[in-house]
Amino acid sequence: MRWWGKAWWLVWSLSALGALSAWAQRSGQQLAVFEGVGIEEQLGARIPLDLTFFDEEGQPVALREFFDGRRPVLLALVYHDCPMLCNLVLDGLTRTLQQMSWTPGDQFEVLAVSFNHRETPEQARRQKIHYLEMLGKPAAGAGWHFLTGDSTTIRALTDAVGFYFRWVPEKQQFAHPAALIFLSGEGKISRYLYGLEHDPGDVRKALVEASEGRVGTVIDQVLLYCFQYDPNENSYVANAFNIMRLGGVVTMVVLGITLFLFWRRERRRQQETLHPAG
Repeated sequence: MRWWGKAWWLVWSLSALGALSAWAQRSGQQLAVFEGVGIEEQLGARIPLDLTFFDEEGQPVALREFFDGRRPVLLALVYHDCPMLCNLVLDGLTRTLQQMSWTPGDQFEVLAVSFNHRETPEQARRQKIHYLEMLGKPAAGAGWHFLTGDSTTIRALTDAVGFYFRWVPEKQQFAHPAALIFLSGEGKISRYLYGLEHDPGDVRKALVEASEGRVGTVIDQVLLYCFQYDPNENSYVANAFNIMRLGGVVTMVVLGITLFLFWRRERRRQQETLHPAG
Protein backbone atom coordinates (compact mmCIF):
# COMPACT_ATOMS: atom_id res chain seq x y z
CA MET A 1 0.00 0.00 0.00
CA ARG A 2 1.39 3.39 -0.99
CA TRP A 3 1.98 6.02 1.69
CA TRP A 4 -1.03 8.11 0.65
CA GLY A 5 -3.23 5.04 0.84
CA LYS A 6 -2.06 4.41 4.38
CA ALA A 7 -2.63 8.05 5.24
CA TRP A 8 -6.17 7.94 3.82
CA TRP A 9 -6.92 4.78 5.81
CA LEU A 10 -5.60 6.42 8.98
CA VAL A 11 -7.73 9.53 8.45
CA TRP A 12 -10.83 7.42 7.75
CA SER A 13 -10.24 5.28 10.85
CA LEU A 14 -9.78 8.32 13.08
CA SER A 15 -12.95 9.90 11.66
CA ALA A 16 -14.92 6.72 12.25
CA LEU A 17 -13.62 6.46 15.80
CA GLY A 18 -14.52 10.10 16.40
CA ALA A 19 -18.05 9.60 15.09
CA LEU A 20 -18.45 6.43 17.15
CA SER A 21 -17.21 8.21 20.26
CA ALA A 22 -19.63 11.10 19.70
CA TRP A 23 -22.51 8.66 19.16
CA ALA A 24 -21.62 6.76 22.34
CA GLN A 25 -21.44 10.02 24.27
CA ARG A 26 -24.84 11.14 22.99
CA SER A 27 -26.31 7.72 23.75
CA GLY A 28 -24.88 7.85 27.24
CA GLN A 29 -26.38 11.28 27.78
CA GLN A 30 -29.76 10.06 26.53
CA LEU A 31 -29.64 7.04 28.83
CA ALA A 32 -28.69 9.27 31.75
CA VAL A 33 -31.90 11.24 31.21
CA PHE A 34 -33.90 8.14 32.15
CA GLU A 35 -31.97 7.25 35.29
CA GLY A 36 -34.45 6.88 38.14
CA VAL A 37 -37.40 7.01 35.73
CA GLY A 38 -39.87 4.14 35.59
CA ILE A 39 -42.46 2.21 37.56
CA GLU A 40 -42.03 -0.08 40.54
CA GLU A 41 -45.33 -1.88 40.90
CA GLN A 42 -46.96 -1.60 44.31
CA LEU A 43 -49.71 -4.17 43.85
CA GLY A 44 -51.85 -4.53 46.95
CA ALA A 45 -50.66 -1.26 48.49
CA ARG A 46 -53.11 1.50 49.33
CA ILE A 47 -52.67 5.10 48.28
CA PRO A 48 -53.13 7.88 50.88
CA LEU A 49 -56.70 9.05 50.34
CA ASP A 50 -56.30 12.10 52.57
CA LEU A 51 -54.13 13.85 49.95
CA THR A 52 -55.71 17.10 48.77
CA PHE A 53 -55.51 18.25 45.14
CA PHE A 54 -57.34 20.93 43.16
CA ASP A 55 -60.11 20.16 40.69
CA GLU A 56 -60.70 21.86 37.34
CA GLU A 57 -62.49 24.74 39.05
CA GLY A 58 -59.65 25.35 41.49
CA GLN A 59 -61.50 23.87 44.44
CA PRO A 60 -59.54 21.74 46.94
CA VAL A 61 -60.63 18.12 46.87
CA ALA A 62 -59.40 15.10 48.84
CA LEU A 63 -58.73 11.91 46.91
CA ARG A 64 -61.16 10.01 49.13
CA GLU A 65 -64.01 11.91 47.46
CA PHE A 66 -63.40 9.82 44.34
CA PHE A 67 -63.30 6.49 46.18
CA ASP A 68 -66.71 5.26 47.32
CA GLY A 69 -65.61 1.82 48.48
CA ARG A 70 -67.37 0.09 45.57
CA ARG A 71 -66.51 1.47 42.14
CA PRO A 72 -62.93 1.10 40.85
CA VAL A 73 -60.77 4.06 39.87
CA LEU A 74 -58.54 4.35 36.80
CA LEU A 75 -55.55 6.63 37.43
CA ALA A 76 -53.49 8.28 34.67
CA LEU A 77 -50.47 10.32 35.76
CA VAL A 78 -49.71 12.93 33.11
CA TYR A 79 -48.85 16.59 32.70
CA HIS A 80 -50.67 18.98 30.43
CA ASP A 81 -47.68 20.77 28.87
CA CYS A 82 -46.12 17.47 27.83
CA PRO A 83 -44.99 17.84 24.19
CA MET A 84 -45.92 14.29 23.20
CA LEU A 85 -46.17 11.26 25.49
CA CYS A 86 -48.90 12.44 27.88
CA ASN A 87 -51.13 13.54 25.03
CA LEU A 88 -50.67 10.12 23.45
CA VAL A 89 -51.61 8.46 26.75
CA LEU A 90 -54.80 10.52 27.08
CA ASP A 91 -55.63 10.15 23.38
CA GLY A 92 -55.28 6.38 23.66
CA LEU A 93 -57.34 6.28 26.84
CA THR A 94 -60.07 8.33 25.20
CA ARG A 95 -60.22 6.01 22.20
CA THR A 96 -60.50 3.05 24.56
CA LEU A 97 -63.31 4.69 26.53
CA GLN A 98 -65.13 5.44 23.27
CA GLN A 99 -65.29 1.72 22.52
CA MET A 100 -66.54 0.72 25.97
CA SER A 101 -70.19 0.47 26.94
CA TRP A 102 -69.28 1.63 30.43
CA THR A 103 -69.09 5.34 31.21
CA PRO A 104 -66.91 7.17 33.75
CA GLY A 105 -69.10 8.23 36.63
CA ASP A 106 -71.34 5.17 36.37
CA GLN A 107 -69.31 1.99 36.74
CA PHE A 108 -65.94 3.61 37.52
CA GLU A 109 -64.06 6.87 38.03
CA VAL A 110 -61.13 8.25 36.04
CA LEU A 111 -58.45 10.51 37.53
CA ALA A 112 -56.01 12.34 35.27
CA VAL A 113 -53.55 13.80 37.78
CA SER A 114 -50.80 16.18 36.69
CA PHE A 115 -47.39 15.47 38.21
CA ASN A 116 -46.15 18.95 37.25
CA HIS A 117 -46.72 21.15 40.31
CA ARG A 118 -46.47 24.28 38.16
CA GLU A 119 -49.63 23.48 36.24
CA THR A 120 -52.90 25.17 37.12
CA PRO A 121 -56.57 24.21 37.41
CA GLU A 122 -57.23 26.33 34.31
CA GLN A 123 -54.95 24.07 32.28
CA ALA A 124 -56.71 21.05 33.73
CA ARG A 125 -60.09 22.55 32.83
CA ARG A 126 -59.05 23.05 29.20
CA GLN A 127 -57.80 19.48 29.02
CA LYS A 128 -61.07 18.18 30.43
CA ILE A 129 -63.12 20.12 27.89
CA HIS A 130 -60.92 18.86 25.06
CA TYR A 131 -61.05 15.19 26.01
CA LEU A 132 -64.75 15.15 26.85
CA GLU A 133 -65.45 16.59 23.40
CA MET A 134 -63.18 13.94 21.89
CA LEU A 135 -64.89 11.20 23.91
CA GLY A 136 -68.37 12.25 22.84
CA LYS A 137 -70.02 11.16 26.09
CA PRO A 138 -71.14 14.31 27.95
CA ALA A 139 -72.22 12.29 30.99
CA ALA A 140 -68.60 11.22 31.49
CA GLY A 141 -67.81 14.69 32.81
CA ALA A 142 -69.17 13.64 36.19
CA GLY A 143 -66.66 10.80 36.42
CA TRP A 144 -63.52 12.00 34.63
CA HIS A 145 -61.54 14.38 36.81
CA PHE A 146 -58.42 16.39 35.95
CA LEU A 147 -56.47 17.32 39.07
CA THR A 148 -53.46 19.48 39.90
CA GLY A 149 -51.52 19.86 43.13
CA ASP A 150 -48.40 21.02 44.90
CA SER A 151 -45.09 19.19 44.68
CA THR A 152 -45.36 17.52 48.10
CA THR A 153 -48.84 16.15 47.45
CA ILE A 154 -47.94 14.99 43.96
CA ARG A 155 -44.81 13.23 45.18
CA ALA A 156 -46.76 11.46 47.92
CA LEU A 157 -49.15 10.03 45.33
CA THR A 158 -46.54 9.11 42.72
CA ASP A 159 -44.34 7.44 45.35
CA ALA A 160 -47.33 5.47 46.64
CA VAL A 161 -48.00 3.98 43.20
CA GLY A 162 -44.31 3.60 42.30
CA PHE A 163 -44.37 6.16 39.46
CA TYR A 164 -40.96 7.84 39.14
CA PHE A 165 -40.19 10.81 36.91
CA ARG A 166 -37.61 13.58 36.68
CA TRP A 167 -37.25 17.05 35.22
CA VAL A 168 -34.71 17.36 32.38
CA PRO A 169 -33.48 20.98 32.35
CA GLU A 170 -31.72 20.80 28.98
CA LYS A 171 -34.92 19.50 27.38
CA GLN A 172 -37.27 21.62 29.51
CA GLN A 173 -39.58 18.65 29.98
CA PHE A 174 -40.16 15.64 32.20
CA ALA A 175 -38.86 12.15 31.57
CA HIS A 176 -41.55 9.75 32.74
CA PRO A 177 -43.18 6.35 32.10
CA ALA A 178 -46.60 5.70 30.57
CA ALA A 179 -49.16 3.47 32.27
CA LEU A 180 -52.73 3.22 33.46
CA ILE A 181 -53.09 2.31 37.13
CA PHE A 182 -56.20 0.57 38.46
CA LEU A 183 -57.35 0.92 42.06
CA SER A 184 -60.17 -0.52 44.12
CA GLY A 185 -62.89 1.61 45.65
CA GLU A 186 -60.83 1.63 48.85
CA GLY A 187 -57.69 2.88 47.09
CA LYS A 188 -55.85 -0.44 46.78
CA ILE A 189 -53.63 -0.83 43.72
CA SER A 190 -54.70 -3.86 41.70
CA ARG A 191 -53.22 -3.59 38.20
CA TYR A 192 -50.89 -1.65 35.87
CA LEU A 193 -51.39 -1.56 32.10
CA TYR A 194 -48.43 -0.14 30.20
CA GLY A 195 -48.24 1.67 26.89
CA LEU A 196 -50.30 4.12 24.88
CA GLU A 197 -53.11 1.98 23.44
CA HIS A 198 -55.19 -0.51 25.40
CA ASP A 199 -57.75 -3.07 24.38
CA PRO A 200 -61.19 -2.10 25.77
CA GLY A 201 -61.68 -5.68 26.93
CA ASP A 202 -58.46 -5.55 28.95
CA VAL A 203 -59.45 -2.26 30.56
CA ARG A 204 -62.87 -3.65 31.46
CA LYS A 205 -61.31 -6.79 32.95
CA ALA A 206 -58.88 -4.65 34.96
CA LEU A 207 -61.78 -2.58 36.30
CA VAL A 208 -63.77 -5.69 37.23
CA GLU A 209 -60.68 -7.10 38.92
CA ALA A 210 -60.12 -3.84 40.82
CA SER A 211 -63.74 -3.75 41.97
CA GLU A 212 -63.39 -7.26 43.42
CA GLY A 213 -66.67 -8.25 41.80
CA ARG A 214 -68.65 -5.17 42.86
CA VAL A 215 -69.17 -3.97 39.28
CA GLY A 216 -69.81 -5.88 36.08
CA THR A 217 -72.06 -8.76 35.14
CA VAL A 218 -71.86 -12.49 35.78
CA ILE A 219 -70.31 -12.79 32.33
CA ASP A 220 -67.58 -10.34 33.39
CA GLN A 221 -66.82 -12.53 36.39
CA VAL A 222 -66.66 -15.65 34.22
CA LEU A 223 -64.35 -13.91 31.73
CA LEU A 224 -62.10 -12.72 34.55
CA TYR A 225 -61.97 -16.31 35.83
CA CYS A 226 -61.03 -17.62 32.39
CA PHE A 227 -58.52 -14.88 31.58
CA GLN A 228 -55.45 -14.03 33.61
CA TYR A 229 -53.20 -11.00 33.37
CA ASP A 230 -49.85 -11.79 31.74
CA PRO A 231 -47.21 -9.11 32.48
CA ASN A 232 -45.11 -10.31 29.56
CA GLU A 233 -47.99 -9.68 27.16
CA ASN A 234 -49.28 -6.62 29.07
CA SER A 235 -52.71 -8.08 28.50
CA TYR A 236 -55.22 -10.62 29.79
CA VAL A 237 -54.70 -14.04 28.23
CA ALA A 238 -56.70 -17.25 28.38
CA ASN A 239 -56.08 -19.40 31.45
CA ALA A 240 -56.28 -22.92 30.01
CA PHE A 241 -56.51 -24.63 33.41
CA ASN A 242 -59.40 -22.46 34.59
CA ILE A 243 -61.19 -22.83 31.26
CA MET A 244 -60.88 -26.63 31.48
CA ARG A 245 -62.05 -26.61 35.09
CA LEU A 246 -65.00 -24.38 34.24
CA GLY A 247 -65.78 -26.60 31.25
CA GLY A 248 -65.78 -29.62 33.55
CA VAL A 249 -68.19 -27.93 35.95
CA VAL A 250 -70.51 -26.94 33.10
CA THR A 251 -70.39 -30.49 31.73
CA MET A 252 -71.29 -31.95 35.13
CA VAL A 253 -74.17 -29.50 35.54
CA VAL A 254 -75.55 -30.25 32.07
CA LEU A 255 -75.16 -33.99 32.64
CA GLY A 256 -76.89 -33.71 36.01
CA ILE A 257 -79.82 -31.80 34.54
CA THR A 258 -80.10 -34.30 31.68
CA LEU A 259 -80.11 -37.28 34.05
CA PHE A 260 -82.67 -35.60 36.30
CA LEU A 261 -85.01 -34.92 33.38
CA PHE A 262 -84.56 -38.49 32.13
CA TRP A 263 -85.27 -39.91 35.61
CA ARG A 264 -88.37 -37.75 36.02
CA ARG A 265 -89.71 -38.79 32.61
CA GLU A 266 -89.12 -42.48 33.34
CA ARG A 267 -90.78 -42.20 36.73
CA ARG A 268 -93.83 -40.54 35.20
CA ARG A 269 -94.01 -43.27 32.57
CA GLN A 270 -93.87 -45.97 35.25
CA GLN A 271 -96.65 -44.29 37.20
CA GLU A 272 -98.81 -44.11 34.09
CA THR A 273 -98.20 -47.83 33.50
CA LEU A 274 -99.18 -48.78 37.06
CA HIS A 275 -102.14 -46.43 37.16
CA PRO A 276 -103.54 -46.13 33.65
CA ALA A 277 -106.04 -43.38 33.06
CA GLY A 278 -109.73 -44.32 32.99
